[in-house]
Amino acid sequence: MEKKIRVLVVDDSLLMRRIISDIISSDPGLEVIDKAKNGSEAIEKILSLKPDVVTLDVNMPLINGIDVLQKIMQKQPTRIIMLSAYTRQGTTATMKALELGAIDFIAKPSGELSLDIYKLKDEIISKIKLAAKINMDKFASTMAPAEISLSRLIKPFTAIKKLVVIGASTGGPKAVLDVMQGLPAGLPAAFLIVQHMPKGFTLSFAERISWQSKIKTKEAEDQDIVLADKAYVAPAGYHMTLEKDDPRLKVRLNQDALVNYVRPSVDVTLNSAVKLFGKDVISVILSGMGKDGLEGCRKIKEEGGIVIVQDEETSVLWGMPKAVSDAGLADMVLPVAEIAGQIVKEIS
Repeated sequence: MEKKIRVLVVDDSLLMRRIISDIISSDPGLEVIDKAKNGSEAIEKILSLKPDVVTLDVNMPLINGIDVLQKIMQKQPTRIIMLSAYTRQGTTATMKALELGAIDFIAKPSGELSLDIYKLKDEIISKIKLAAKINMDKFASTMAPAEISLSRLIKPFTAIKKLVVIGASTGGPKAVLDVMQGLPAGLPAAFLIVQHMPKGFTLSFAERISWQSKIKTKEAEDQDIVLADKAYVAPAGYHMTLEKDDPRLKVRLNQDALVNYVRPSVDVTLNSAVKLFGKDVISVILSGMGKDGLEGCRKIKEEGGIVIVQDEETSVLWGMPKAVSDAGLADMVLPVAEIAGQIVKEIS
C-alpha cells in the first residue's frame, strides 16, 4: 500500500481547521497528522512532527503565517502551501510568502472565514499532492537569489530593440522575481510577464517586481502603451496580446476561450509577440506544470528568435520548461540565476 502524504493544518479558526482537515482526509492518499491554532504552535509541531506538507494560514494572531514560514525555512525547510484571503493585505503577504519559500498558495474564496472553501476541494487536494513530490533539498538551495552586475553591458537606447516574454506557473513567482531582480535598468527591451495566478494576485505580484527590481513593472491594462525598460504582467483571467498603433505599441487584453486550460496563456502572448517582432522575441519559460508556451516557442524558433528555459535542478516543477526542452526548441537550458545575464547578452 502506498504511503499516505502526512499533512499538518494550521489556521487560527477552529471551524476552518475542521473544514480543511475534512477536505484533506476525504482523499485516501492524504492524512491529517495534526492541527495547529497559532504560529508558535505551528512552529513547534512542524519541527517535531516533520509533516510532508503544511497548509498555513497567512493571517494569524501572535506569530503570523509569514513569520512562521520564515522561521521554518531557516530551521527545517518544509513544503508549505499558504492559505490567503483575496484582500489587498492578503495578496501582498502571499507574494512575500512565495519569495520566502512557500511552494504554492490557495486563495480563500470569501475572506478569512471561508465556509465555502469546500468549493476548492479538488484544488486543495491536487496542490498538496503536487507539493509532496517536490525535493525540498533541491528547492531550498535555489532560494538565495544571485547578485548579478550587468550594467557595463548596457548601451543607451531610443526604442524597443527586443521583446522579452516570460511565462511561468507553479513555482514561477519566485523564479520570475529572481530573473527580474537580475536585470539592470536601461535595457532597450520591453518585458511581458504571463504568470498563471488567481484573480486579485497579479496586481500585488507586479508591484513586488517593481519594488524589488530595477525594471518598472505594472499589471497590464487594455490600451497600455508598451515602452522599453518597462514590464507588464498579464492580469488574471485575461489573455495579453500586442497591437501596433504606429508609432506606438499597445497592450490588448481579452477574455477569449482558455488556451491550454488557462487564461492568461503564454502561447497567446508569444504568438502575438512573434507576429510583430519576429526574430526579435526572446522567450523565457520558467517553472510550471503543463505545456503552456510550447507552441509559442515553436513559432519563435521558426522566426529565428531565442528561447531560454529554466533547468530542472532549479525549477519547482519542470513541466513547462521540459516540454519546450524535449521538443528541441530551447537555445539554452539554464539555472534561474543565470537567465538574467543571458537575456542581457541577447539584447546587447
